[in-house]
This record gives sequence, structure tokens and C-alpha cells, in this order.
Amino acid sequence: MDKKERILDSNEYISDESDSQIYDLSTEVLSMDDQIVNIMWDRSKEILNFLVEFKELMMMYKCAIKAIKTKFEVLDTEFKIRYQRNPINFINTRLKRTASIIEKMNRKNIPFTLENIEKHINDVAGVRVICSYVDDIYRIAKALVQQDDIKLIEKKDYIAHPKPNGYRSLHLIVSVPVYFAEQKRDMKVEVQIRTIAMDYWASLEHQLRYKQQEIANGKEITEQLKECADLIADIDSRMLYIRTEIEANSSELTEEEILLKKLSKIDMPLE
Repeated sequence: MDKKERILDSNEYISDESDSQIYDLSTEVLSMDDQIVNIMWDRSKEILNFLVEFKELMMMYKCAIKAIKTKFEVLDTEFKIRYQRNPINFINTRLKRTASIIEKMNRKNIPFTLENIEKHINDVAGVRVICSYVDDIYRIAKALVQQDDIKLIEKKDYIAHPKPNGYRSLHLIVSVPVYFAEQKRDMKVEVQIRTIAMDYWASLEHQLRYKQQEIANGKEITEQLKECADLIADIDSRMLYIRTEIEANSSELTEEEILLKKLSKIDMPLE
């Protein structure tokens, strides 16, 4: 066999100089392919690890929502037994969608990393509490933030200072400790507290917001929505006034009546 001959495999031979060059080139290409495959595999592992860690982070936010919701449910039960009145009508929760998180971070020019989500996005976890009266909003907000495991990070009072479009609500960013199997994490939750009337207006305004941009008299619609918000705020104030007047003019109970009223709570359902 000529000394230039080389075995490629059990069925093929290289027997001249040109074939040898082709073989060397093929080996180099295969080597480059291996490098590309390795790079792609490493990158794939990074993406898969990120997805797993992102899913775990969303799980933690979901648990934080449960923790805050439970705290409000406990407060509502306490008010029911102590004062025979539920300040909370209902509670809504939501976990921000991935697409919404990405869109918000892009809008703020923040790189999409897990660290940046926790540091810069305060509303990934959201709890909305709907009350009957305006004073209930401040009462349960105070009861929440004075708990020793709750840290108030930010407060925006859009009831005392409504947005230009008429939006009213009390916004709190709080941090709550969540206990997992192997760690404790302080997670941020956005809490919105508003009355039924405020929620009614906000829900309809949200539905109409995009439609009004498609019509010629969008500015007029905006002004009408603002007027409706003011009317709703006035109704809230009147309803609170009526309730306080009724309470103020109620006759004082005797000691026997107070005792009987307390005893009547014994069999009151706790749910």
C-alpha cells in the first residue's frame, strides 16, 4: 500500500495527495461542528436553567399572594365577630403575565433578569381588596401594615389625590416573608384597596380605554369618564355619611343588652 494511503473507514481509502487534503478539511469542519454543537448545548442549558428558575420565582410570588390574601381574610373574620360587619366585600388576586413583565421591563429599559424582576418590578404579585366604605379602606390598610412581619415599601393614595383621569384607589407595595421547605424569602406584593364604586368605575374605564382611542371624540369621552369618577366619589362620601349618621344616632345599649349581643356572637359562623 502506498504510504499516502489512509483508511477513512472499513470501506473507503485515500490514495493520493488531493484526497488527503479533503480528509484534513473534513476533519477540520467536523471539529468546528463539534464546537458549534457544544456552544449550542451550553446555551440551551443556560436557557433551560433560566426557565426553571423563572418558574420557581413565579411560584414564590404566587405564595406571597396567598400569604397577603390570608391576612386580609383573617382581618375580615375578626371584624365580623367583633363588630358584626364585614369591611371586605371580596378579594381578587393576579400574577402578572410573563409577556407583561417583559413589556414593562423593555419600556423601562431594564435587562430581563431574575434579579431585575425582583428589584425593579413591584407589581408581579397583585392583591385587590374591595370594601364597602372609604373608611374601611384605611382601616384595613392600617391593620395590615402594622403587622410586625409586613414591611411597607411604598404608598400611593389615589383617593386623597386622584389621578387626572379620575382614578381612585389606595396602592401599597409591601414585603411579606414566605416560608418554603429550605428557605425564607421576602417577596413584594402590590395591594390595591378600593370601594365597590371605585372598582366599578376602574373596571369600565379599563374596558373603554382602548376603544376611545379609535374614535374622533376621544377627548370628550375622557372628560365624561372623569365626570363619572367624580360622581362616584360623591356617592361614596354620601354613603359613608349615611352610615356614620345611623351609627351616631343609635341608642346606647344597656349592660344587659351589650352582654346579650356578645353572647349572640358565640354561634356566629366563622366562614
